[in-house]
Amino acid sequence: MPRRVLIPVLVALVALAAATAYLFLRGDGPRPGVFAGERTSAQYAVIDTAALDPTPLTVAEVLGPQTTTLASGGVTMVRGSSGLLDDCGEMLAGVAAEGCTQVLHAAYTSADRTVAGQFLLFNLTDGRAADALVSALGSSGFVRQTVAFDAARSRAQARALGHFVTVSWVGPVGGGDHDLVHPQIALDGLARAVVADRVIAAT
Repeated sequence: MPRRVLIPVLVALVALAAATAYLFLRGDGPRPGVFAGERTSAQYAVIDTAALDPTPLTVAEVLGPQTTTLASGGVTMVRGSSGLLDDCGEMLAGVAAEGCTQVLHAAYTSADRTVAGQFLLFNLTDGRAADALVSALGSSGFVRQTVAFDAARSRAQARALGHFVTVSWVGPVGGGDHDLVHPQIALDGLARAVVADRVIAAT
């Protein structure tokens, strides 16, 4: 093959290999059918940075016995697996969380097993990093789906609360229409008491 033809072919093959590797390693997963994101506000100014609120998260702090079941509007969500990771990237797909030091995660299933969901709490450096993660979750990537539900019919809420980001994501299991509003409300409120306690402690 003539050199003037070979070089462009090699360049094209290298570019194709790079693009393929990027898509494979990026690990894009499913996205929610409905997404809502919320930036942090002045309400959380006293915990806007990890320097102001340096105590690391613990599973016991967020997922105590009182969160084994969560209820809203007559729907009861029962906790399954949970944990705390130092590598936030393990729970993200197609997006990075700059300066993230911890991510707490928990899976929940409704008592009648018609709805499942997951809750995540990210510990970041400051409110700007938290806002950036919420923005990225709304456009360029999302959290990894670790619970079986129909992502196409699911709904998710991401909130920046000072230097934290919470994500509640719920979806139906199997066919039929199921209430997702109350299961999401139940999961969405999971970290509110924790963050409120930290705001009070920092005031």
